[in-house]
Amino acid sequence: MSKYSRWIAGGLGWAFFGPIGGILGFVIGSVVDGAQSENVQQRAGSTTTGDFAVSLLVLIAAVMKADGKVLKSELDYVKQYFVQSFGEGRAGEAIMMLRDILNQDIDVREVSLQIKTRMDYSSRLQLMHLLFGVSNADGRVHPSELEILSKIAGFLGINTKDFDSIKSMVVPNTDAAYTILEVDRTASDEEVKKAYRKMAIKYHPDKVSYLGEEFRKTANEKFQKVNEAYEKIKKERGIV
Repeated sequence: MSKYSRWIAGGLGWAFFGPIGGILGFVIGSVVDGAQSENVQQRAGSTTTGDFAVSLLVLIAAVMKADGKVLKSELDYVKQYFVQSFGEGRAGEAIMMLRDILNQDIDVREVSLQIKTRMDYSSRLQLMHLLFGVSNADGRVHPSELEILSKIAGFLGINTKDFDSIKSMVVPNTDAAYTILEVDRTASDEEVKKAYRKMAIKYHPDKVSYLGEEFRKTANEKFQKVNEAYEKIKKERGIV
């Protein structure tokens, strides 16, 4: 049994096909026997935790290589994330898989388009949030990383306001709280309240609960950023 067999047995479906499947095929080799392949095909219609995790690893590799170097802080961030999500054993497998993926040329456009057609919008937003976390692992989002993140967002069908909102959660600016809520500083108090209610629904952790409790917990970090942004504006304006 391969060191990656638990990833396949753990529910990989559509991610094993298309451009992501080509990458996985290189990494996993011949470990998938006929029975496993049949099992994967039967689940190819919906996104599973395994699909999300592997899609994340492929895009993480693209972001990590964007500035021409792979940093230990980035690898540590990814490992810590997977330890919290899956435990030590599978986190170790994830890092081994990531190291193999890093040795490949990744067609970000084709990979992202495959994800776009198979994964719901809330889960794609979660992917972007996690990718920004990797990019910021060393305390700075490098311009070349921001460029690839912007391209990935475009290929994933993430709209500009949502991208800027997620970016502002990681890359502070003077109007970060407003950008996170996707409103202008000139917005009325009522417009701010309306924007908060809309964002609270959009980023609620329950939106990705089908991926498993571990991903729901991570999504809660983004949800908390929305709440913090709203509280900051309320305090600044004296909104009751």
